[in-house]
Amino acid sequence: MLLLWPLSIGITYLVAQAIAAKPYDAALQHTLLQLSAQVQTLGAQGAVQSALWRQTLQQPPAGGIQGYQIRSKAGTILAGDAGLPAAWSLPPASPGAPIAVQWRDSALGAHSVRLASAWVWPAPQAGLKPAAPVLVQVAQNMEVRTRLARDIVQGVILPQFVVVPIFILLVWFGLGQGIAPLNELQARIRRRRADDLSPIDEQEAPEEIAPLVDSINSLFGRLQQSLQTQKRFVADAAHQIKTPLAGLRMQAELAQRETDPEDLRASLRQIGRSVERTTRLVNQLLALTRAENQGGAARAVFETIDLRQSATEAMQELAMLALDKGLELEFDSPQAPLPMRGNALLLQEMIKNLLHNAITYTPPGGSVTLRLRSIAADGPGGRAVVQLQLDDSGPGIPDAERALVFEPFYRILDNGSEGSGLGLAIVREIARQHDADITLSDLPQDAPGGGLRVQVQFARA
Repeated sequence: MLLLWPLSIGITYLVAQAIAAKPYDAALQHTLLQLSAQVQTLGAQGAVQSALWRQTLQQPPAGGIQGYQIRSKAGTILAGDAGLPAAWSLPPASPGAPIAVQWRDSALGAHSVRLASAWVWPAPQAGLKPAAPVLVQVAQNMEVRTRLARDIVQGVILPQFVVVPIFILLVWFGLGQGIAPLNELQARIRRRRADDLSPIDEQEAPEEIAPLVDSINSLFGRLQQSLQTQKRFVADAAHQIKTPLAGLRMQAELAQRETDPEDLRASLRQIGRSVERTTRLVNQLLALTRAENQGGAARAVFETIDLRQSATEAMQELAMLALDKGLELEFDSPQAPLPMRGNALLLQEMIKNLLHNAITYTPPGGSVTLRLRSIAADGPGGRAVVQLQLDDSGPGIPDAERALVFEPFYRILDNGSEGSGLGLAIVREIARQHDADITLSDLPQDAPGGGLRVQVQFARA
């Protein structure tokens, strides 16, 4: 408001000048036309010498007349003030042309004037041809216009010097009262401890910011849930890592006591296997943490990829593990590309965990089959999908535990294999980031040896 106030004064002054100019221009034009009529009737010299001429220059509303001039067509000054400039328009070609008033701003001595001029044909003398046209000019002092404009501005602006400060104070007071509850809410939040994520009492907040308080409470709820999940994950991870480390320490102590070289080599092989399991556990913990922390950031780097390439690289990396266990590893994929939007590294990590689980829990002599295929849209409202299907001839997962196996560190007892319980948790997190659907089911009845089928469906790009 303080910035707009001077601008308002300037605009008001310009408008006042335009308003003040109209009556004075009308008065100046009226005086010019009266003088021109006298020139037409009495001639240039006769008009100037008449009392009517002087009366016209002095009568209202033509106040502020600074001077006049009558100039011949050749430029000779016939009467009046020599300081007025010459005409800048051509005279009319015939005596019958109507009088046309011309306007311009000029100067007469030290005064700024408004100049009105017109070409006039004087009355001809008896028995002679019409004389040449003469230029009649009347100058009005600009000071009278400026004074009127100043009076208008003062009449408009002076009340603002009282009203505007009062209005600013009222707005200041009103805004201060309006945001006082918000400041109080801000102070309460600042006084909270870092671990205090309890909801804000909406009854103590103004009605206007109730949606904001509701959003903050919702955020607090999500943060509290996330912190609880992280605390539980850290506790479980610490316990899971402590167990194999304690086993390693015990095995190392036993190996130090061995004197038989063959027993010593057996202990070292056991230590190597424990180190391998611990390394995989740590890698899976890092993979799960990386997948959870990326969240929305992973979507920012999504690109159109071919799922066949991620699956091929995962199969190549785990092929030797399946061969060492005597498993039949099969990969079935179409020749055409399977485009989808996603993160290639995360998808490869997901497929590796699925394959590793299938290879780990499938007994020797069994089979693991990875299939990729594209499924067309089902009807006008459907969507085309890219399906990843993994079949194994292992013991499968009971129906009651299929929802639990996706939780971190959950393991099925008496399944004959050791694992960390993180593989499917990583798979679920990566699938969630790609808006994919995961289903677990038994293999068809005609499948030899039974087993488990895992299906993951992605939207096709």
